[in-house]
Amino acid sequence: MPKRRLYFASIITALFFYNATVSAGPDDRPVYTSTVPFPVVENHLINAIKANKMGLVSKASATHGAASIGVTIKGNRVFGVYHPRFAVRMLKASVAAGIEAPIRIYLYENDDGTATLTYKKPSAVFKPYGSTELDTMAAELDAIFDKIVSDTLN
Repeated sequence: MPKRRLYFASIITALFFYNATVSAGPDDRPVYTSTVPFPVVENHLINAIKANKMGLVSKASATHGAASIGVTIKGNRVFGVYHPRFAVRMLKASVAAGIEAPIRIYLYENDDGTATLTYKKPSAVFKPYGSTELDTMAAELDAIFDKIVSDTLN
């Protein structure tokens, strides 16, 4: 694609992302609805995870699972996001908290083909363990996850 076309395509894509809306889901979970098609948001999310120096530890797809039994459903993915530098700190603070990693980001396709993205903030995930060390780490992760979402949708 010539540079000029690519430039205009990037601007148009950016304009769509700026139209994302945010609301609160269960447990004050942030919920972002984009005006951009699901596959575009999925690609941006994967890139944002890498750009923020986090690992895509797992990726589950209800869409592909349903297809394996002959059922068609809209786009539906759960991304497990974490990094060993946080795993070491988490386990040092609380071995029991190990069940919480990786932190999940849920992306699903809306009826109109756009995407909705949501996740539990790490501070909410680790709060029940009552550990100052986990709370400190979770605050750092909150900022990283907020950046991942921002980079995905902007």
